[in-house]
Amino acid sequence: MDNLLDITREEVRKYASNGRGGNILLFPLLDDERQTYAVVDVDYPTRKDYAGVVVFARVVGEKVVIEEDTTDKKLVDALLQRGIPRAQIVLAYEGEITPDLETYVLTSPPQ
Repeated sequence: MDNLLDITREEVRKYASNGRGGNILLFPLLDDERQTYAVVDVDYPTRKDYAGVVVFARVVGEKVVIEEDTTDKKLVDALLQRGIPRAQIVLAYEGEITPDLETYVLTSPPQ
């Protein structure tokens, strides 16, 4: 099996492969240092709305955490086809618990 990071990056990048779809432009955001990979969209040629997240995944240890997926061809399916076992994929957007949840839980409200 290919490297988990490489597979995740490659599959997320495919969502922006043509750079546009309908009346939007698609931009890949690929950060190997933080192991986060996303594609965002912006209206084109006229901005009518905020930029939006198309798909957003990150690698945490030996798991791929999919934070958002608004596509009709789900990233989870592409990862499964590439040989990543379902046990290594967390669908955070479906409410599955992320392996690093304690990192983001606030112990007290910000002042």
